[in-house]
Parts: sequence; structure tokens; C-alpha cells
Amino acid sequence: MNSVGPPKRSLPERLASGPVICAEGYLFELERRGYLQAGAYVPEVVLDHPEVVAQLHREFLRAGSEVIEAFTYYGHREKLRLIGKEDKLEPLQRNALEIAKSVASEAQGEAPLVAGNVCNTNVYQPGDRQTETQVLAMFEEQVGWACEAGVDFVIAETLSFHGEAELALKVIRDAGLTAVVTLAVHLEGKLRDDYTVEESCRRLEQAGAEVVGLNCTRGPRTLLPLVHRVRAAVSCHVAALPVPYRTTLEHPTFQSLQDEDCDCLPDDGAFPTALDPFTCNRYEMAEFAREAYGMGVRYLGVCCGAGPHHIRAIAEAMGRETEASRYSPDMSKHYALGSDPSLKQHNREFAEKL
Repeated sequence: MNSVGPPKRSLPERLASGPVICAEGYLFELERRGYLQAGAYVPEVVLDHPEVVAQLHREFLRAGSEVIEAFTYYGHREKLRLIGKEDKLEPLQRNALEIAKSVASEAQGEAPLVAGNVCNTNVYQPGDRQTETQVLAMFEEQVGWACEAGVDFVIAETLSFHGEAELALKVIRDAGLTAVVTLAVHLEGKLRDDYTVEESCRRLEQAGAEVVGLNCTRGPRTLLPLVHRVRAAVSCHVAALPVPYRTTLEHPTFQSLQDEDCDCLPDDGAFPTALDPFTCNRYEMAEFAREAYGMGVRYLGVCCGAGPHHIRAIAEAMGRETEASRYSPDMSKHYALGSDPSLKQHNREFAEKL
């Protein structure tokens, strides 16, 4: 238990002194591990296998994440309605929050921040008062549970409508909580209600968001130009949490990636279950972090597809040694590729034939 660690600083206090690293992307990682179904992507795992969620939190924490984000992404009323399990909404939300808090209490040293989460509802339609009312109600119940759990702040993420982002921010601010708001930008390069990312983030900053920025949908290569525009448009802290996939100018989102070397894909698309050939390695994610930090971004992380090795690479790129850094690569001891003088020479000479 973290009973003798230093006092826990708030998110604004941490951002004032350096970068804050946040691991996201639980959906994809738990789907890969066989605990979550691709498609509806409902996080029932927090009820069915809470120990698995707790272990993933621990792995990201050991790798350098300073934020434990309760796994409530897509755990909202619309998603549970879709699978006929709306009655499980409250226990799912409360269990996810309790898992996050419990793992945070295990940390040595300064305790990590615990974040609540709201996200895209897939209900919102611009100009439709009925859906606005529905979305507000969904956000209010989720933020209410997060408040009762005593979270340090709330993340409103993967929002592709500015109007929906405004609703999420209003609910978080009305609850008296610090807000991080991150937008998801699809193929057209702007939000679905025609706002540019600069204008949306300016308005969100003016409405009280502590951190604004971008997450999900785009990999480092196609996210960073948009992040640069946001950084130039706002004076508050900026977030950048790409997906760890090699998106390109031709295919700027991970949903649009096409694998020409594979003819056995369902619907001919790599998204969401055949993205493996496009995965960024840890060195690419470290380079992303250095570039983002160099342009003034202080809230860094990785979204769907993130593994603990990606988070560790970002933490180490920021000059930090994490608990998992004990196991960072040391190829000097490799039997053939290493440089240790005690290695067998015949194996080292064979290296070029591996």
C-alpha cells in the first residue's frame, strides 16, 4: 500500500513540472488477450475477469504510466443497450473505478492519478436536441459515479463532434473536476460537425478544459501535424495519444489502412483485427514522444493498440527510469549479436548468417 509515499500532486501540478504519461488502449489489448469481443467492444471484462483488468493496469503502471484510467471506455448506456445488458451499466462502471483505485493504492512512491472516463456515445447528432439530452444524461451518470469514486480528474476522449466534446466538458466542469478532452479526427481532417481541431480546442480551452488535444484514430505520423496546429492555437496544456500504427498520408487513419500482402481479410480491411503488420515498434513511439514534447506537448500517451513496451519507451524517451526498465533491452549479452567478451567467438562470427 502507498501509505508512506510523498504527497500526491494533482494533474495541473504535475504538468507544471514536466510531462505526464497516460496509457490508454485497453480495448485492443484485452481483445488480443481473449477477454473482449471485437465489434461491439463492450468492456464486460471488468465484471467477468476483473483480475485481468487489474493486471493490465499494473503492467502499464510499471511501464511508466502516471495515470490509471478506469476502464469505462464504451461502458456506457448505448453500448450496453446494443448487447441487451443495460442493467449491468452501473455495476460495470463502479467495478472499473474500484479496480483502478485498488491498483493505484498498490503503487510505491508517489501514487498515480486515477482518472474517470467518458467517450464518444455514437448517439450524438448535431442540432438534434433529443440526442443532446440523451448524451447529457449518459455523461452525467458516468461522471456522477466517477465523482463518488473520488477520481482525480476525468478524461473525455475519442470525440469526433465538437458539440459532443462541449457536452462532456460541461458535465465534468459542473461536477467540479479537472477535464482532459481529446478529439478523434477521421479521414476528412476535421471534426464531423465541420470544426477544425484548432477552433474546437480553442473553444474547449475557453470553456475550462485543463488539457485539450487529440487521441486515437491516427498514428504518430498523421497525428503530429494536427497536434502542432493545436499547440499553436491554445495556451493550455496539449495532449497527444496516437494509435501505435503506421498511418500514412494516403491512409491517415487506422480504419483506412489496407494490407496489400494479405488476401484473406474479412471485408478486405485491416481494421480492427488485422493491424499487426502496421504496428509501430517501441523506437518509433519513443521518437513520437520526443517530437511531441519538443513542440510543447506535455500530456503524452498511446491509445488503441498500446502495449506496455510502448509506454515504457515513451517514459524512457522522457528520461525516466520505470520499474519495468529493469528489463529494457541489453543486447550486449545476446549469444550471437552481443559484445560481452565472455561470449563464444564462433557464435559471434555466425551472427551475419542468422
